[in-house]
Amino acid sequence: MPHHDYRPDLMGSAAIEPVGRFEAGSWQSFTLTYTCGKFGIDDRGSLKVAFRMQTDQSMIQCDDPAGPGYTTVETSTGIPLTVRCEHRRNTRPWGISLYVRCDRYLSEGDRVVIRFGDRRGGSPGLRLQTFVQPRFEFRVLADPFASYEYIPLPDEAQPTIGIGPGPGVKWVAILPTLRRTGDRFRLCLKCEDRWGNPSDRVEGTVRLAADGPIDGLPETVAFRAGEFGREVDGLSVAAADVAERRVRVLGEDGALLAESNPLRVEADTPYRHYWSDLHGQSEETVGTNPARDYFAFARDRAFLDICGHQGNDFQITDAFWRELNELTAEFNEPGRFVTLPGYEWSGNTSLGGDHNVWYRHEGRPIYRSCRALVYDTAHPETDCHSAKDLLAALRHEDALVTAHIGGRYADVKYAHDARIEPSVEIHSAWGTFEWIVRDAFEADYRVGIVASSDGHDGRPGAKYPGVAEFGSYGGLTCHLLESLDRDCLVEAFRRRHHYATTGARLHLAASVELDSPGVLHHRNPDLGDVGEETCRRAIMGDIVRTGDDDEVTFRLDVTAPAPIERIELRDGLDTIETVRPYGESDLGRRIRIVCEGAHYRGRGRNVAWEGIATFEGARIERIAPVNFWNVEQLPRQVGEDEVAWRCVTTGGFSAIDVWLDEAERGVLRLRTSEVDADLELAGIGLADTRVDAGGLHKAVRVFRLPDENATRSMTLSRRVKLRRGADTRLYACVTLENGHQAWPSPIYLLS
Repeated sequence: MPHHDYRPDLMGSAAIEPVGRFEAGSWQSFTLTYTCGKFGIDDRGSLKVAFRMQTDQSMIQCDDPAGPGYTTVETSTGIPLTVRCEHRRNTRPWGISLYVRCDRYLSEGDRVVIRFGDRRGGSPGLRLQTFVQPRFEFRVLADPFASYEYIPLPDEAQPTIGIGPGPGVKWVAILPTLRRTGDRFRLCLKCEDRWGNPSDRVEGTVRLAADGPIDGLPETVAFRAGEFGREVDGLSVAAADVAERRVRVLGEDGALLAESNPLRVEADTPYRHYWSDLHGQSEETVGTNPARDYFAFARDRAFLDICGHQGNDFQITDAFWRELNELTAEFNEPGRFVTLPGYEWSGNTSLGGDHNVWYRHEGRPIYRSCRALVYDTAHPETDCHSAKDLLAALRHEDALVTAHIGGRYADVKYAHDARIEPSVEIHSAWGTFEWIVRDAFEADYRVGIVASSDGHDGRPGAKYPGVAEFGSYGGLTCHLLESLDRDCLVEAFRRRHHYATTGARLHLAASVELDSPGVLHHRNPDLGDVGEETCRRAIMGDIVRTGDDDEVTFRLDVTAPAPIERIELRDGLDTIETVRPYGESDLGRRIRIVCEGAHYRGRGRNVAWEGIATFEGARIERIAPVNFWNVEQLPRQVGEDEVAWRCVTTGGFSAIDVWLDEAERGVLRLRTSEVDADLELAGIGLADTRVDAGGLHKAVRVFRLPDENATRSMTLSRRVKLRRGADTRLYACVTLENGHQAWPSPIYLLS
């Protein structure tokens, strides 16, 4: 891509047919006609038509006329052409392109005709990307001088279409997860299309029903075409002590359309829950759709409470940095929607890897890892080429930092500063990375746990992976705050008062009760005088020095939107106990097959699983997918005894539940791209049968479940022996049957 812009007005013109708005994920065919400008195109000159690298449209190809994305090119003069499809051979963000070289010259007015999704040979066409983009661009660049220096047509002359949502098929209802008795709160409603986009193609009235009194809840809500969602505000619960509420969304015929996440209402809670996605990008860097739309989506369509933007530092110009700061200041509305200015420090892995940076206030410097795509050298004094340099530069800033795994992964052992780096990111759309928490424990850090989407498609807070290399639904973080404003957010963040989820909004509380008074440190005591107070109780993220106690009581309280599959109680690197809401006697004829893990930590971590499970001696009654996000690639039953699937794992897992007519006899024969195994069905029980596949926790697990499990709330209390001479680090991993997971920040007990 060019560093200069020589006479784009003389580079020709381009038009696309058909034009208009097309449904996300639909199959289409487009004809792009390029008309040569003043210079024509010289012999061995060329064109490129480029697409943003984060699109998940079907890949363009020129080899198979009957295959998806088949593309043909011809000229009005019939000259020979060299055509090839390129991936990641152009400057970000335009990483996908069609290269067309003219092997004779073209003159002004001659035309190059490109058919994307050419159906004349039997191709189904080009499947559009699965997410919404009002201005999707076929970016045309010309090299008329055969210099391999490409000049884009003017922005206003680029061919574009609109990509909009499909019809609504999945209703979503969102409540807060913790409020005080009498607090005013809202119920948020939307209907998503098959790919997870909020749809504006919904009309009709839905009925609302709660499982307990909610003051102000209407009986019905009407949706009109053109609306992407509705908010029902001014609700409250006047419970005397503790109450739980869920709201059901019903069709006009009474059919259940959706059920909200659980709301906990407590009379004396000192804090409330607020949900964030602080990490994503927009089209100004490597993402899609403008930054303004990004924040608006987070507030109005994902119904977040807190949002941040994390563009790659090496692609953020000084002008865009100023714009981002203006946007966060504009969108920040204490009590309703809080934003933080920030960016992603995107250093190479050997220099520390990706780290998220947020400021409490606008107007602070951007400390870049490099200037790979920023072509000016203003303020070189702010460049920080390593994570060590970054943390040193930020030491006196009012800033927050978290280590992140994206394309580059963060090496937390390379650099860490407890003053400004309170937590690590365990999950994003890139996958689930419990190993980064283990890395921190191995280095004896005291960190909290957060999650975000790191979405690149303009959907912060509701990031579906579609069919892209992102293999997971985007994560969320729940913050325990006294009030919704920046000061409370930053203080609670520094004290690690938050928990991470893979996108589910569940109520989670973790605490420790001491037998005798301890000392609660307001920050990591290794930093010196950090403030302290006497305590008998600690919550997630706290650091407490205990007295002479040998044991403490660890409590965990979970109320989830789906049945609980298991809870692992952990002390740092060790699992204390795995708790399930059922026992051996409750197990039924349901077998779960889990594929999980990654090849390694870097960019090529994705494991592309292909598998077949054959149940010899048993008949399959039904199957259900878990964490299969691509609606075009769901598991399928083959005959009465076989299941076949394809999936991608990037540190997390995908699973298939299989209900059998007979689960005590016969053999399960597993044949996958990574491991094979033959398992006696009678030997599959409560505990995992694990077949390791090497790599990074890569494995297939098989276990048995009850036929139906209705347990969505669990309260656990365990006596835990304290370590002497080392931190006791108490936290948990909660796994729901629908595949979502959650982790509270550890409670650190110093003896």
